[in-house]
Amino acid sequence: MLVSNLGILPVNIMEARNFITAREMVQDNHWILTTMNGEPRYEKPPLPTWITAVFGSILGFDSNLSLRLPVAFITILLVVYLYKFSLKLGLSGLNSLQNGLIAITSFYIYFAGRDNQWDMYCHSFMIVSIYYLWEILRIRKNPFKNAVIGAVFLAFSILSKGPISLYALLLPFLIAYGWVYRYSFRNERKHILAILLYTILGIFTGISWTTYVHWADPETFASMAKVETSRWVNDYNSKSVFYYWSFFTQSGIWTLAAFLGLLYPYMKSRVSNIKAYQFTLIWTLASVILLSIIPEKKTRYLLPVLIPLALNTGFYINYLTCGTKKKIDRILGNISLGLVGIVGIVYPAVLYFFFKDSIYSQKVWVIMSSVAMFISGVLICYYLTKTIFDKAFYMVVVVQCVVIAFIFPLSKSFLHNSNYKSVEDLKRVLNKNIELYTFNSMTPEIVWEYGKKMPVINEYELAEKLENESGQPIGILCIKGDSESLMKKFSSKYEIKNLSYVDLNTVSPGSEDYRDRLHRELFILYRK
Repeated sequence: MLVSNLGILPVNIMEARNFITAREMVQDNHWILTTMNGEPRYEKPPLPTWITAVFGSILGFDSNLSLRLPVAFITILLVVYLYKFSLKLGLSGLNSLQNGLIAITSFYIYFAGRDNQWDMYCHSFMIVSIYYLWEILRIRKNPFKNAVIGAVFLAFSILSKGPISLYALLLPFLIAYGWVYRYSFRNERKHILAILLYTILGIFTGISWTTYVHWADPETFASMAKVETSRWVNDYNSKSVFYYWSFFTQSGIWTLAAFLGLLYPYMKSRVSNIKAYQFTLIWTLASVILLSIIPEKKTRYLLPVLIPLALNTGFYINYLTCGTKKKIDRILGNISLGLVGIVGIVYPAVLYFFFKDSIYSQKVWVIMSSVAMFISGVLICYYLTKTIFDKAFYMVVVVQCVVIAFIFPLSKSFLHNSNYKSVEDLKRVLNKNIELYTFNSMTPEIVWEYGKKMPVINEYELAEKLENESGQPIGILCIKGDSESLMKKFSSKYEIKNLSYVDLNTVSPGSEDYRDRLHRELFILYRK
């Protein structure tokens, strides 16, 4: 799910920012006062970038797969600790295994686990921290050992994306725990001290980088912090308070199972551990509610919700595979798992009749994916007709693995831009002695592919540089709107040659997914 075909997709804007910063850590030794394209970059804490930089320094910065391996390993950490945490909830080993499989095959969890940005790091570290906090709250042995380990991972979470996971994952956990299990520390002084140690050590270590940067570069840090804070409280990307309430659909193939698992009146008589079920349900809903309060909303912010949702969905799956089922349960189970089986069966026909022209060049992947999906789909439907729900469940997991291993490579057939031109073309046409700048703003993906810094320059700085360079040509990358003003401003005094262009879009112009910022014209300017 995580490593197969990991390097296929192009680097996106969030990854590019992370990768550029990691590369400059190694190249320029900017490990604390982090930079991106030579400019201060303090918007995000540096732990994920530190980890990426270590991998890059060992494996090189030329492979997308190598640079995405860290987030894959961090996601494995999440799944392992979800399994361990399920056992602590008093669930069986089988139920805990099912929870882990549901998590890793939930759409937005494996999607984020293959995309090396900050979200998966902070939430994975927080789940590990919560595991050890649970041990303290349940008054287990070794409270101080658990406090120290939990605090370390709490700090790791804060050092990955600030207080995001504190709000979206830890606070809902504390609400759910207090609601279901109640807080009680009578005559348990050492456990109260352990919680204080966990909190103080975790938070103070977590904010250590922020505190240092605030002291070392206060003006830049304050300016960036103001922008980041305003996005959360103002109308930047603001959505309705109900925007997240289709959250269960982000679990992908488990959408119907996740929805049924959320129906308390239906589930309460069907679970073997009602307290644990109530806990995961409240944890999930509290996370959704808290995220809904914040004006700024993006689909990827739902990632922390899907973690307790996987545990909650596991109660439904475990009942379906192990419990004594009524007729309505069999019908709903056949629908929730059977839809995946039907998709597998019809997949080869859909691929042939609707997409045969697009996929003609990838026959091997077409054949392998068609055979694997058809067999998986037939087996799911067969097991459902025999009411063998446990094997049907595992075949649904197999289908998701088939999607990543055999279908994912076919994405290349649908991501096509006839005007595509990589940054490598710039290196081919540009004289090595010519310094390259980007006009007014930079595109992280282009800077990343270029392999070195591409300073941002405005028209006043450009005019001054042209005057001082004594006829030395200067390379400028412009978006379409800026190229017209560039010609108008400088053509009377300077020679301007439109030498080439870069277009990293994977869809053709005119598509709604086409991004103008990924298309830049290359100009060479020099004195007439």
